[in-house]
Amino acid sequence: MTEQQLPAWADPSVSPAALDPQGVSRRGLLRRAGLFGAAFALGSAAVPARAADGRRPGGEDPRLAYLVGDHHVHSVYSHDAKYTFSQLAAAGAKYGLDWMVFTEHSNFGHADFGAALEHREILDARAENPRQLIFQGLEWYIPAAEHCTVFTAPGPHEVDVLTRFESAYDGKLLAYDKGGPGDADTARNEAHAVKAIKWLAEQRRSGYVDDVLVLANHPMRLGIDSPHEMRNWRDAAPEIMIGMEGAPGAQGAAIPGWRGAGSIRGEYENKPSAQSWPGYPADAYLTYGGFDWATATVGGLWDSMLAEGRLFSVTTNSDAHRIVFDTWKNGDWPPGQTFDSTGRLPDPVNTDTPQPGSDFWPGQFSRTHVGVTRYGYRAVMAGMRAGRVWLDHGHLLDGLEVRLTRDHDRGRGVTLGGRLRVRKGEKLTLNVTVTTASRPNPQGILPEPAHVDVIRGAVRGPVADRDTWKAPDTRVVESKDVSGRTGTYTLRIPLTAGDESFYVRLRGSDGNRNGTGYLGASVDPHGPVPHAPGNGDPWADTWFYTNPVFVDVEGA
Repeated sequence: MTEQQLPAWADPSVSPAALDPQGVSRRGLLRRAGLFGAAFALGSAAVPARAADGRRPGGEDPRLAYLVGDHHVHSVYSHDAKYTFSQLAAAGAKYGLDWMVFTEHSNFGHADFGAALEHREILDARAENPRQLIFQGLEWYIPAAEHCTVFTAPGPHEVDVLTRFESAYDGKLLAYDKGGPGDADTARNEAHAVKAIKWLAEQRRSGYVDDVLVLANHPMRLGIDSPHEMRNWRDAAPEIMIGMEGAPGAQGAAIPGWRGAGSIRGEYENKPSAQSWPGYPADAYLTYGGFDWATATVGGLWDSMLAEGRLFSVTTNSDAHRIVFDTWKNGDWPPGQTFDSTGRLPDPVNTDTPQPGSDFWPGQFSRTHVGVTRYGYRAVMAGMRAGRVWLDHGHLLDGLEVRLTRDHDRGRGVTLGGRLRVRKGEKLTLNVTVTTASRPNPQGILPEPAHVDVIRGAVRGPVADRDTWKAPDTRVVESKDVSGRTGTYTLRIPLTAGDESFYVRLRGSDGNRNGTGYLGASVDPHGPVPHAPGNGDPWADTWFYTNPVFVDVEGA
């Protein structure tokens, strides 16, 4: 198929406005959505208006349908991966993904050749997989820190923005990678990261690209993303830098007997180095139920950022490079060619022998669910920006809907990422509608949630110490035993607005492995815990997390 013959959604000359079916009829939306079926009947309703100035008590968010995706996937255009776009997109379709982002590593081969070649194959992948939304992105080496996902909405300038950004702001290409307390260039490099995010925000504000988003990847793997850096990135452009991976990829790294006696889920097998921020404890370099310490610790780094009253989202993904138990290997280089001279690895070759790997296919184990009001690229990005996100491992749930309402209001209330304005002393209800798994997951297990935990934290405003990683007033306030419950059911959890604003978020698991949380039983009596090295079967320890709902108390 030539570029001229591409359908509108795959044609780079078509404006981004034409890529999303805004303003189409309900019938037209469902026809375009195809396999998403009647779920989008919810999303076709008009978005109700908020209170005139956002100051009256209450709040109402639109009805949503959820699209499942993965924002961190590598192909032959990354120097350390091995799969083609067709293989990855087909796997994503097999495991139920609605959207995915190809995020190739920055390096000179990619900057000089790979990004443009990659784009042509992305167009092909979009054509071959018309029911998937396939984004082009980049895994950015953040100056003075580790990695970020960067991705844009499809449009005529998506490749140009990504390649210009890579050349001008990538820490690896510029040798701006150092960020330890003893490095002379740390301040310069940290400032360059902030400048990079502001540059991306300007591309969106100017209309050069329709949208662009950034998320920090595996933030605690090396411990080099300090709390103040993460806050600086967020504050530089909160509409662009929207959050972090709550759980990394490489979830198959510690399958017993597979990779090594010291393997940890997520490949979190590092120790503090001279580049690490010295304020992190040694336990920060582990995963807890497969989740990053910054997210899994109730009252920890993620909560300390939420306690400022500002949204900072969490996601999960495959970080697919090399799939566990897969029998494909990298192809051989033609004479005289290298990655730096081509920007692309040779196509992989199938063998009869399992190859080394730590990852699952996109959608096979890790899933990010994004609430949308319509089907399309911009809708997914808008849902992520709004924080309408929950995530699960092992296909633990088929569905999750969260709404917080004032008891005397009759509307839908607000959902994940939203804000509810209330008066002191008002009675509230947190409605949590759970749909349990209806069929076995890719491992052949029919997962069942055992508990749903409600986590509440006080909102105290901007912190004085931007390197703080604790929120001392955040804790698990209720845990609902849901063992044995199947189908769709709603938990109704009463809350009361006190003297100060607060937020609530949810977490739950299959109940197979838990223990006292990192900051003690009074904060988290049965949270996720690390597994023994080399003995971390991910399918036997699955969790879900949600983004927060904020409650703004009048006069607080």
